Amino acid sequence: MLKLRNEYPRPHFRRDDWLSLNGKWEFEFDDNKDGELRGLHKGDIKLSGEINVPFTYQYKESGIGDKTFHDTLWYRRSFVYDKAGKSIILGFNASDYITTVWINGHYAISHRGGFSPFTVDITKFVEEGENVIVVRCYDPLDPTIPRGKQSWLNDPFACWYTPNSGIWQSVWIDFVGEDSIEDFSITPDIDTNSFSGEIKLRNLLADLIEIKVYYDNKMIKRQMISPDGKYTRYSVNMMEINFVDEVTYWTPEHPNLFYVDINLYKNGALLDSVHTRFGMRKISVQDGRILLNNKPLYQRLILDQGYWKDSGLTPPGVDDIKKDIQLTKEMGFNGARKHQKFEDPYYYYLADELGLLTWCEMPSAYNFNSDEVSYITDEWQAIVNTAKKFSSIITYVPLNESWGIRKVMNSKEQQNFAKSLYYLTKSVDASRLVSTNDGWENISDGDILAIHDYSSLGSEMKVKYNEKTYNCAFQTFRRVLANDNEYRGQPVLLTEFGGIMFAKDQRDDNWGYNSAAKDDREFYDRLKELIDGIYEADLQGFCYTQLTDVQQEVNGLLDENHDLKVDAAKIREILSR
Repeated sequence: MLKLRNEYPRPHFRRDDWLSLNGKWEFEFDDNKDGELRGLHKGDIKLSGEINVPFTYQYKESGIGDKTFHDTLWYRRSFVYDKAGKSIILGFNASDYITTVWINGHYAISHRGGFSPFTVDITKFVEEGENVIVVRCYDPLDPTIPRGKQSWLNDPFACWYTPNSGIWQSVWIDFVGEDSIEDFSITPDIDTNSFSGEIKLRNLLADLIEIKVYYDNKMIKRQMISPDGKYTRYSVNMMEINFVDEVTYWTPEHPNLFYVDINLYKNGALLDSVHTRFGMRKISVQDGRILLNNKPLYQRLILDQGYWKDSGLTPPGVDDIKKDIQLTKEMGFNGARKHQKFEDPYYYYLADELGLLTWCEMPSAYNFNSDEVSYITDEWQAIVNTAKKFSSIITYVPLNESWGIRKVMNSKEQQNFAKSLYYLTKSVDASRLVSTNDGWENISDGDILAIHDYSSLGSEMKVKYNEKTYNCAFQTFRRVLANDNEYRGQPVLLTEFGGIMFAKDQRDDNWGYNSAAKDDREFYDRLKELIDGIYEADLQGFCYTQLTDVQQEVNGLLDENHDLKVDAAKIREILSR
């Protein structure tokens, strides 16, 4: 039985009247790239196969499981519209890489980017009764486009994996009035007990915006705002709920949430209602330390690549996502660095709810040129604009290990690109931290100095990582800082280390870092030695590689089925210093 993703797909931007478009679609490869010439976009030609959306053809849950390369894919299905007077917003959470949509033969939108969500108003193309939606996805093996850990050779190699092509996250329709909320933002301020942001209207017809705030199932604030046009800035000040203790702050231990309804009206009639929530929390830096809610925060992160054996990048279901977060916390980690992937929104939503700090990372491209600059810049801006709606996200990573900027050590052009991504990120969301080029060859313009080191000796950490050595080589060929960049007193974190695999998993092309642990006892001893060394060094946190096995990389604390390979209590004991 194939998995079916039937939950509301955008929980942080939820509406009550909607239709899931997940499940069975007609499907066809277009290796000759002549589908439009054959009229497939018109919607009246049945496609030759079927696929289970949002799973991709390379993986079992799609119902296909074909790992051969096809760069052009067509999808077709119908839906029934029986809500006269309602406008129709079509949404895709993610589709890789260039996605073009037709409704009843009419062009609706073309979107570039494999990880950023998008929506489009299709009201003018829809008729009462049955309607046909056709989607074409073009996803080449091109290292210039942001692809993260998806192999640009198609076949897996080293730490790159079988790709996910086409639609790989949920598709749905929202039904709204003649005007609707196209976007919004919420930025909390614990120092003033307020929150602020911007509301973007789709059609500029509403004459009133209402904001309702709830805490502990009670409405604590109601504010009415007149729209200022397409974009309306707002600020909501709230009374302290407790005059003695700060009981409403969001922390991993106490993930308190405020619930918000944003309503649009015209002449007293409700046009649109969006439900969301946020945590009252602040992330900042002071004197080389990271602070959460003005108190020192030591981060114990796990590297999480978000792959599943039978569905690749697409989580099989919400319960599977929740299980990963619960096991992460059970092992004693207080956060996760989501690596080379902008994750399914339910991951961040549940991290908000369950209390897990998260880092948001831009999937890398690998071939520096003017197109790569454009592709990364555009998609990263869209990702950050979505990511800032989640309270659990505290750090952004636009670049990783100089991927896509391989000459950044000395190239002013590539250094300037990295700097531009730092300031772009801050222009979209100034409330989080940014690790500009995580791993090595760090840029001075960054809130964090992030180091990757897969040394097997924890005893080296204290000697290696102190202010006097940050400009020195720490591995055989990489330096902490790019040339002509300097350490400015930022918090220093070891954001990749470990990667220990078990000898029992060592076969064929499977691999981990350094030698394999022959048994559980050796694994725990080696992990403890590394953790002890890290705690002795002057660091503000760490990120262990990694949560799960991923295809040929078998250094996870969980196996490829996301089941524990280790004793969670033992890991927690080692981390709990």
